[in-house]
Amino acid sequence: MNAAPCRQAVVLVGGEGTRLRPITSLMPKPVAPMVGRPFVGYILDNLARHGVERVVFSSGYLAEVIEATIGDGAQYGVHVSYVVEEEPLGTAGAIKNAQSALAPGRFLACNGDVLSDVDLTRLGALHAERGAMGTIYLYAVDDPRRYGLVRTRTNGQVIEFLEKPGLDHPGPYLINAGVYVLEPEVLELIPAGRMVSIEREVFPRLASAGSLYGLQPGGYWRDIGTPESYIAAHFDILERSVHTVVANQMGERYVYLAPTAVVEEGARVVPPAYVAEGAAVGANAQIGPLTFVGEGSAIAEGVVVAESVLQERVCVAEHAQVRRSVVVRDSRVGAGCQL
Repeated sequence: MNAAPCRQAVVLVGGEGTRLRPITSLMPKPVAPMVGRPFVGYILDNLARHGVERVVFSSGYLAEVIEATIGDGAQYGVHVSYVVEEEPLGTAGAIKNAQSALAPGRFLACNGDVLSDVDLTRLGALHAERGAMGTIYLYAVDDPRRYGLVRTRTNGQVIEFLEKPGLDHPGPYLINAGVYVLEPEVLELIPAGRMVSIEREVFPRLASAGSLYGLQPGGYWRDIGTPESYIAAHFDILERSVHTVVANQMGERYVYLAPTAVVEEGARVVPPAYVAEGAAVGANAQIGPLTFVGEGSAIAEGVVVAESVLQERVCVAEHAQVRRSVVVRDSRVGAGCQL
């Protein structure tokens, strides 16, 4: 099989992100801010890092907001085009909907709510080496109860899928991590114009034919689908646990102060912490640890913000305390309040 790397990808960005509300009440999950950038930007960064040149966004919910935010993808080093589903089509249906925008040949497909620095080059090379029709990025978890598991042979060939087993099931607990390498022939298995699940309808057919593989190329992985996971992803980026452009900004001190940020005398910025452009931190305030302060936010005198995410233009009045919280854009926390 041709071992050339994938130069194109489909990113599934059509979901409503209901589990992440209220963060996604007014914006789609793929462009929810994550340490000052649209979340899906991190996916595009990793695709570009591994040689992908063309990306198709298969979108639905608030598609126009995604396109307005990401544009043509030039700032991420790729070219992005868009297809929009008129009604939900499921994971496989959304990939099929992008077929007309794909060039002939192999492609990557990614869920648009997964933060990962997976080595896509290695995943693609293993896919070609096995002669697979489809290859799933597998990730090991400690608790399988939230996920379906994938059982494989020693060479990675998928044997079966297990739906949310209990802790009594023998490990290892390998889950479908939402990143795939697919041959174009897989598209012919997907009926057009209706709801189709790649996990429940397409992958079992490939597994039965012996042409589906699941491989562990390593790397960081997190699904950001809940508020708890969303804030944890911020922490992981701030701690440089995942390879991102933000990690480069943070440097060895684990602190980033934007050039236009203002930190008054007596204020403390405790690493890891990130203070974005135009943010102001008042005297005797404490920012951090594990804290992001968004663009244009105002932190008054004596405020403590720790293990928290403040989105753009948040105002926190004197002597308030914000801990382990996400404060959405344009919000105000009153003087002396505790969150």
